[in-house]
Amino acid sequence: MTATLSLPRPRGLRPSFGTQVAIGLVAGIGLGLLARDLGQADAPSGLAVALQTIGATFVQLLKLLVPPLVFGAIIASVAALRELTDAAKLAWRTLGWFAVTALIAVVIGVALGLLIEPGARSTVAASTAAAPSAVGGWLDFLKGLVPGNFLALSASTKLADGSATTSLSFNVLQLIVLALAVGAAAVKSGEAGGPFLRFNASLLAVARKLLGWLIKLTPIGTAALIGDAVARYGWESLSALGWFAIAIYVGLGLVLFLVYPLLLLANGLSPRRFFAAAWPAIQLGFVSRSSIGTLPVTERVVERLGVPANYAAFAVPLGATTKMDGCAAIYPAIAALFVAQYYGLALAPTDYLLIAFVSVVGSAATAGLTGAVVMLTLTLSTLGLPMEGAGLLLAIDPIVDMGRTAVNVAGQALVPTIVAKRGALLEEPT
Repeated sequence: MTATLSLPRPRGLRPSFGTQVAIGLVAGIGLGLLARDLGQADAPSGLAVALQTIGATFVQLLKLLVPPLVFGAIIASVAALRELTDAAKLAWRTLGWFAVTALIAVVIGVALGLLIEPGARSTVAASTAAAPSAVGGWLDFLKGLVPGNFLALSASTKLADGSATTSLSFNVLQLIVLALAVGAAAVKSGEAGGPFLRFNASLLAVARKLLGWLIKLTPIGTAALIGDAVARYGWESLSALGWFAIAIYVGLGLVLFLVYPLLLLANGLSPRRFFAAAWPAIQLGFVSRSSIGTLPVTERVVERLGVPANYAAFAVPLGATTKMDGCAAIYPAIAALFVAQYYGLALAPTDYLLIAFVSVVGSAATAGLTGAVVMLTLTLSTLGLPMEGAGLLLAIDPIVDMGRTAVNVAGQALVPTIVAKRGALLEEPT
């Protein structure tokens, strides 16, 4: 039995958790604007530094809890999946809905790119074009499946101001593969695997308790993250790429507020109930710009929607690495058309089919990497478009990334809810 965790509930006159996060969002915008007024471009104010530090610390704490939560929850779900009938069907249905929603999103992206023509309207300087440091490839998926070590950890060293800084990171896709293998081995070990499964259940309960404490800090983290974004980037960089940003956000809005509600209604689900439960995770995805950092909260809201914990523990982490309607469907579709239009290159009908193909399956190919830029480079290389075109869009990438991540998180909550409903597994929401 896996431990469950609910989002904080209001007590007395205290506002609901979603309202607290919304208040944090508004407060963060105000603090960010104030920080911009107090500081200079080359000398940020003390308030700006404080916002950046608090926000980065909050996201880092969330990421800290991801490995034990993902590893423990998937092992527990493997053991519990024996109680679910047609577990293999659930997995295939999940992947199928990932593909269907990605296809809808990329069609919207292509249509908006052709209608708005952001590349032809752009005034961005050609001198900003530069080849990206990381490039997506079709072999990355296969390489990313194999863990480099038991903890799926990797180290990277950066040089800055004459000093070297080494940081550790984890690959969630490798962690999922590793946890599935360990869970299956523990189950197949019979009695000998029992103590390990019980220890894992205890570890998972402790990790979820820590998560519960951390979730209570979400309104503060939200204020710091959005404040840091406003203070650091502002909106000045939108001028040269305004039509591109408009196309991206119109596409994201259509998917989030039109396509997803229609899919919910078509499957007998209430959009109002879905968004009421999922909104805190969507908000956190928007301000943190990290599907992985938001993963623990996404899993909790999915369970709150009535999705069984053992299925949610499988579907949500998988979605956090491969289900990205914002980063892997809408964004690369519009961005690829932007690059083609900017350089005056005509696309053939088969090129649009390639964009759809890359968007539907390409997120898996780049799951071992990070960033929508990597997904864009995979699209550009597949179409034979100039790789330097990705550099044209970097100026406003943080601004559009907020919306991309919010839609990613919403999709990662949507698909398990629909699959559970269609499989008659959905429980009464709490």
